[in-house]
This record gives sequence, C-alpha cells and structure tokens, in this order.
Amino acid sequence: MLFSRRGFRCALLSLVLCAGSIAPIHAQPDHAQSASAQTSVAPSRVHLDEILASQNRARTIAQVAVSPDGKRVAWLEAGQIRIAPFDNLVESQAVTAAAPGHSCNASDLIWSPDSAALAFLSDCPDPSDPPGEQSDLFVSHLDGSPALRLTQLHGFVDAPAFSPNGQSIAFLYVEGATRPAGALAAETPPSGVIGEDHVEIQRVAMISAGASLPAAPRLITPPNLHVFEFDWSPDSKSLAYVAADPPGENNWWVAKLYTEAATNQYPGTEIAECVEVGGCYPPPQVILDPAKISGPLHGLQIALPRWSPDGKSIAFIGGLMSDQGVVGGDVWLVPSSVDTSAGGQPVDLTPNRPASANWIAWDGNDAIYFSELAGGDSRLVRLRVPQSSTTPAAFDPPVFTIPGEVGISSFDTRLSVSADRSLFVFQASTFNTPPEIFAARAKSLPSASSNVAALFHLSHFNDALKPSWGDSVSLSWKNDNFNIQGWLLLPKDYDPAKKYPLLVEVHGGPASSVLSSWNGGAGGISATTFSALGYFVLMPNPRGSYGQGEAFTQANRKDFGYGDLRDILAGVDTVLAKYPVDPNRVGIAGWSYGGFMSMFAVTQTHRFRAAVAGAGISDWLSYYGENSIDQWMIPYFGGSVYDDPAVYAKSSAITFIKQANTPSLVLVGDRDGECPAPQSFEFWHALRDLHVPAQLVVYPDEGHGFSDPADRRDVLERAVDWFARYMPPNQ
Repeated sequence: MLFSRRGFRCALLSLVLCAGSIAPIHAQPDHAQSASAQTSVAPSRVHLDEILASQNRARTIAQVAVSPDGKRVAWLEAGQIRIAPFDNLVESQAVTAAAPGHSCNASDLIWSPDSAALAFLSDCPDPSDPPGEQSDLFVSHLDGSPALRLTQLHGFVDAPAFSPNGQSIAFLYVEGATRPAGALAAETPPSGVIGEDHVEIQRVAMISAGASLPAAPRLITPPNLHVFEFDWSPDSKSLAYVAADPPGENNWWVAKLYTEAATNQYPGTEIAECVEVGGCYPPPQVILDPAKISGPLHGLQIALPRWSPDGKSIAFIGGLMSDQGVVGGDVWLVPSSVDTSAGGQPVDLTPNRPASANWIAWDGNDAIYFSELAGGDSRLVRLRVPQSSTTPAAFDPPVFTIPGEVGISSFDTRLSVSADRSLFVFQASTFNTPPEIFAARAKSLPSASSNVAALFHLSHFNDALKPSWGDSVSLSWKNDNFNIQGWLLLPKDYDPAKKYPLLVEVHGGPASSVLSSWNGGAGGISATTFSALGYFVLMPNPRGSYGQGEAFTQANRKDFGYGDLRDILAGVDTVLAKYPVDPNRVGIAGWSYGGFMSMFAVTQTHRFRAAVAGAGISDWLSYYGENSIDQWMIPYFGGSVYDDPAVYAKSSAITFIKQANTPSLVLVGDRDGECPAPQSFEFWHALRDLHVPAQLVVYPDEGHGFSDPADRRDVLERAVDWFARYMPPNQ
C-alpha cells in the first residue's frame, strides 16, 4: 500500500521523501488554540536549522555497483558517477554524459557482462528536449571518450539491464508518460472518462548496446500488460517478467509471472495492429498465477523473478506484500515452462523461516544467495536448493549479519554481486554509523568462524562523523505469544535523572520494517530530529511487519488496529519500565499505514497526549472507493468492502470517533492516490465536530510521497511545533 518502486521510492516509515513550492492550504478549527492546549515551547527555526545542518553532513551514496569481474566499483553521489579500482576507492574518476562545461544527473548504473562498459540513465538533454526533463540511456566504454547516447526516449524509463551476451539492453518504459510510474507520485487530476482516459502502461523496451546513433527502442512486451520487473534468460533469448492488466498502479497485487521471447516486437500501442500486420508473435506464457494455485502463496504477491543459469527454473520472492518495491517473504522456485511435470506449482524453499527474504541471486544451478531481514538485522545467506521434493533446502552460515540497513542504495535493498558470486558490494549504515560502501567475500571462508572477517569497508567517506542525535537501542518484547522488535532512540545528551517525553513513530506498510539507519534531516516526521530535540523515539515493528517470518507478517490480516496496536502499546510499556519517560507525555505519529495507526489509536486509548497523522486512513469503507490501489486490500481484509463491510468498519477510526480526545495534526497531499485527502478531511472534520483540538494541512500538487523540499520541511516544522505544544521535551 504505502511505498513505491525504485525510480520514485521514499522511506514512508519516517517520511524522508524524494525531490517545487506552493504554500499549503490550512484548515484549522477555531478552537485550535483552546485552553486545553499548552503554551508552545517549540524550538526556534534557527535551532531547527542547526539540527538539520548537522544531520546532513554525510556524503551519501545513491547507488553502488561492482563490475562482474570484481575489479572495479562504480557509485553515484549527488547524481554524479564515480568509478574506482575495487581496492582503492580514493583513486576514483568521473564518468558523465555531459558536454564540457555542463552537468547532468545520472541514475541506474549497470555494468556490461564483460566489465568493459558502464551504462546508465542520464537527463543530459537531447536537442529536442528541455534540460533535465527526459532521461535517456548512455554507455561509457571507460576509455576516456565521452559517453554515447543510445536512445531518444519520450517518457518514463527505469531499471535497465544488459542481456547476458552483452548485445542488448532492456528497460522498463512508459512511452509518453506524464508522471512517474506507480501510485506514490502525485495522481493526474481526474478528468475525462475515469478509469479509461490517461491510463499509462509500462512495458519492456530494448535497444542495441552497440548502437552507433541514438534510436527509438523496440517494445517487446504486449500493450495490454503493465510490466513491473523483469529478468533476462541465461541465453539472452527470453524474458521472465511480473505483469498485470492495466492500470498498473492498482494491479501489482494480482500480478502474474510470464515468460516471452525477447525477439518479439509489437508494432504499436493497440493489439488490433497485430492483426493488420499479419499476426503478432507467440503470446507470453503464464508461468505462475497466484490467484489460481493452491497452498500458502494463493492470492499473495510475487517479486524479483530470477532465472536459473540452466534456464530450467525461476526463483522469486513470494508472500503478503503491501507495496510494490518493498519486498519481503519466502524464497520460491517454479519451473520456467508450464509444460513440465511440475505443472507450474511453486515450491517454498524457506517455509517457516523466522525472517523475511528481500533479494535473491543464483549461485550456479544448485544454490541461491538471499538477503533477509531477521529481527532488527540484515543478513546474507546461501541456501542449497534441494534436488528432490522430499529433501529440504539446506542453509550455510550467514555471510554477514549487520544490525542496520543494507542495499545498493538507502532505498533499495538489493545487493551488487560479481559474476562468480564471490563478492558482494553494498552501502550500509546504522543509527550510530554513517553510510559507507562495504564488501563481503562469500567463497574464501575457511570456516564459519571467519564470517566477521569476510565483511570490510571499501570507503571511508564519513569516518569523522558522529550522530547528532542520541544513542540507539534494539528492544525486544513479547505480546500475544509474538516476539516483537523495535528501535529506540534516546534523547540527545540523555540524563537518566531527568524525565522525558516519548514519541512512538509507526512505519508505513504494514508489510515493511524499521531498520537502524543513518537518517539525514530531509524533513518529514524525522525520528533523529526528535531525538536531537530531547525526545525518546520508539520505532516498533509490530505484527504485520517484516523480519519475523511470513506467519508474523500475516498476523494482522482482518485485524488492523487491534493486535498491532497491542504490540505497540506493549512496546511503550517496555520503554516505560526501563527508561525515565513521563507517561503523561507520550505521543504517536506516522505516515501512510502509520497515519492510519495514529488515527485509529486515539479512538482506542487515551494514553497518547498528541498525535500527528500523515496521509492516513480514517474510514476503510469509504477509502475502498476513493483510492487508486484497492487491490492491495483483498488479501488483508479477505474480500472487498462490498463482500464484507463489517470487517472494514471494525478497523475504521470513524466507527469509534466519539472516543477520541487526543489533539491531532493531520497532513496530506491533495493528489494522493494511495491515501486520498478525503480520508484526512473526514478524520479532521469529526474531531472538529467533537471539539477536539485538531489541525488539517493539505499540500497542493503533492502525492503520497512529497516531491517539494519546502513541503517536506513544512511537515517537519508542524510536527515539531505540535508535539512541543502538547508534550514539550523540556518540561
């Protein structure tokens, strides 16, 4: 529900949002400064500026990629490409598509299979396009000559990938796109025939990697399927991809796994054109349809298809996932042809594993590396694929375990790996350690005891930095027979002799997880900023989160706001028992699913002194007909709102709104398709009618993920002011 894809992804757990400014619209009841409100003791804007400046000192790595031969590393900083020998990142050189005296922003670095070239997307303008408005595909042969433009695109482009033979590059493409793909971006204002006009379809396109002149790409998937992700077959002749009927932003939750010949070329945007040219190519094969299989994957989601080196199998991650791009589940295997004796029935390789896999890569035909979230840790594990249906998968000791965030970027949990699978490269950070580039050697370990030595720094960009917020602690507690984990930030300059307020920040999702990570002060509901201001901040991973296995992730189905809220309140009790927290100064905040939990919690308990609900959901019944992504709700609620309205009503804040008396700040973008603004209006209107202090702020031209830095900063300032008014840190 509450995240989006790589090209436009944000951490909605804390609303550190992606990259215009119109003043927000305010709807504020007359009683907002009522006698019940305390005198504001909010920090000055100068003080807040100082805190944010101290949080933004780290050099950030936007992406990292190791060459297939393991000899070089490329990375992105501030949109610029650097490349260096693996063992000496200090000796880096720039790679660019810009003409001398100009600059452009790059993204999506990919190495050629022979490690001789680096391809990437760049917004360096084609003569026909305004600067910075269109990304195209470029390739650098790393010989000192300028990078070559391969494409002339007009639309949204993402996720390029070389074919294994190095001759072609395929990528996701929305021809003529008016907005980034996915529901996180601001929705197009409704007009015309709703549901039929302005539907944009993402397809796989291909270009020759050796093109001498920029060219239009060849579209190789049909115009009636929206493709979310793909993988090349090992012989470079076919693709495996996850796709659904359009509109794509709504149907990822019912997507199927397909294979199709990479030689196909569809002549236009209409299926009818296939008939006019004498028939299209063989249609794509449905390899897996979760809606039609039996077993634990029935009706759930699939992601990250990866073809085995022998071409016989496709591995993927499957499970209950609430957001495209936020992957978690078990590792599954399915034959790559529906004609096999297995009949396309998938096999779960990691059943009952108390962790959530989020990335996979084959190691030969007999083993798979996968990264997973386990409690509060990120780790890399190798499993040996069983050779018969009666043999379970075997697991080697973890290559590494890191109590923090790991990935090729801070919003992408994939790893970059050498062709022989001996070397993994990624960026990592924790609350206590700023981001750096790390490497792990996977195949030179004499024993399990040497796993620690297998992990080492490649970069030392931020060695001198120390956090400007308080210490962090991984907390664990039990509730309803579940083991719950969460992160606690202590106040900066913590004094155990003093009493402090506690802010509970609930992540989005619900299928997601809070990890320990270096959090810059970009704006939004920032946990590190509140810690720097003198608050304890609890970030729980209640049932429904990743990190404890599929049973835990699925434990909030048909139960939103009940078991998960009990888990959160048990976490509050754990903090109160261990630390000097004033029980009368406990607040709750969150964005997306966290916004829903903030709205619902104040109708179930009076323990929270103040609440900030960003992009929340107050009435699941009306929400079902308002949002652009209703398909995500079916596996969670067991049916549509028209089939079982009672299960939707029981988790709606509006159902219990007369029990609410907590002062609440409500924030939303006016073009949010995931959690539409009427949900926030409804909650604010009800509180106003009940004379509960409340304020609603609607941000023009913003979607679920805010794009304007000024709006992100405004969200932070308002949240800081709200909590300072009702639960000040220096009382």
